[in-house]
Amino acid sequence: MDYEHPEALVDCDWLQEHLRDDGIIIIDASFHLAAAKRDARAEFNAAHIPGARFFDVDEISDTSVDLPHMLPKPETFARMIGAMGIGNNHHVIAYDSNGGGMAAMRAWWMFRIFGHDKVSVLNGGLVKWTAEERKVNDRKASITPSVYFTNFAPSLVRSFGQMKKNVDTKAEQVVDVRAAGRYAGTDPEPRQNMRSGHIPGAINLPYASLFDDQQHMVLRPAENIESLINNAGIDTSRPIIASCGSGVTACALVFALYLLGKDDGAVYDGSWTEWGGRSDTPIET
Repeated sequence: MDYEHPEALVDCDWLQEHLRDDGIIIIDASFHLAAAKRDARAEFNAAHIPGARFFDVDEISDTSVDLPHMLPKPETFARMIGAMGIGNNHHVIAYDSNGGGMAAMRAWWMFRIFGHDKVSVLNGGLVKWTAEERKVNDRKASITPSVYFTNFAPSLVRSFGQMKKNVDTKAEQVVDVRAAGRYAGTDPEPRQNMRSGHIPGAINLPYASLFDDQQHMVLRPAENIESLINNAGIDTSRPIIASCGSGVTACALVFALYLLGKDDGAVYDGSWTEWGGRSDTPIET
């Protein structure tokens, strides 16, 4: 079987061929937890795909709340994306250096939620690009600021209040994409002061299982992803909310669902950092 939305995923050969197309804007959305001791921006400044701009998921966020990289207000996104020289007619290609593309998929989701459909993810990201010995450089892109307009789609995101209500109604399936140990509450959380476990009723499908780790973390074929989803007990005919640690890796599941043709998957933006960081939320282990 083929992907229903193959245009959302491009390979290195395609990007190499279209690297200097006028309508293409490449963004590096690399993101690392503090425990990784990696500086994504410094790594970008040292080496990136030619012409790429850095998309900082922590900076392009709602900094007024005490949660990491929460979705910014539409006007904030419009201002910051316009300053990057991106217009509504550009085809945005997102990649990252994480392996598996989870940060690039966060950027993809952010563009989609603000109404930008011409956005794709580079399969395998910078890991595959450099493994194939393709060119990188440290030169800054020449940027002409643009006016950018948003068209916010609230159906693609869930708030804490909506998640709390859903525990009772069970109207929507919650899929926790963290590793099995974190979902079960047997492994510690990487962030301090986090309780362990999962949202009551949530299904576990670790996001890493969506990728082929023998092939530079490229996404698995459509039939493999469909089997993983079915075997996890997820019903794609019903609403699905993806949750993770802080709203980044959850986007990998929403992206995979989109490739299969389900374009209404939503992300719980606060995810476990919000739910597990509170003392008034129910938890299962």
